[in-house]
Amino acid sequence: MIVTIDGPAGAGKSSAARLLARRLGFDFLDTGAMYRAVTLQGLRCNCNFTNETDLAKLLADVRLELPGDRVLLNDEDISALIRTPEITAASGPVASSKVVRTKLVEWQRQIADGRDIVCEGRDQGTIAFPRAECKFFLFADPVERARRRHRELEANGQTISFAEVLQAQQARDTRDAARDIAPMVAAVDAIKLDSTQYTLDEVVDKMERIVRERIPRCEPTSDGRTPSRSRVQL
Repeated sequence: MIVTIDGPAGAGKSSAARLLARRLGFDFLDTGAMYRAVTLQGLRCNCNFTNETDLAKLLADVRLELPGDRVLLNDEDISALIRTPEITAASGPVASSKVVRTKLVEWQRQIADGRDIVCEGRDQGTIAFPRAECKFFLFADPVERARRRHRELEANGQTISFAEVLQAQQARDTRDAARDIAPMVAAVDAIKLDSTQYTLDEVVDKMERIVRERIPRCEPTSDGRTPSRSRVQL
């Protein structure tokens, strides 16, 4: 079963997806980390992010693994390196690239194949997994989203003003919604949830109830047992 959670930055997608996956016993896929990893590799290689040919060559040398909460780029743990404002600011052209999105969606589908998984991003319910059994679009008030992001960055030891975070968020929202390739929109069959006034647990409580109502029932085996759902660790 595939569950998708899309929405803007700061709405709580990643935290909700991780917690939901843990409660359900599903795997978790952070697709945003994949784009950030490609961005980091591109910066290291001085890649021209506006040149599709250069990006295609870059992807040929990228190997990504996502074990647990870690992100490995060619065997290097880059989990902390990809969460900086610099990577966020540089990721725009990468996320808008047709060659990058096509390749990463291909990888995402390969990762999810045959698994019970919760995938979060911006195009999971619309492009990557249009036939997902359960789709959510999580959003929140822009100021509240910026406050959450600011607290997160400060907790990680990064010095940045709230005004800078809000400005960067507004620019990113505009870019994500307006891009020609996989714009950030709610799938027509997605359940929209406003997280502004709710805690993480309250949001995930609602998601969990909805998902459990949609989990396909397993048919008993010949000896009367109910088979467990197969899972593979990322």
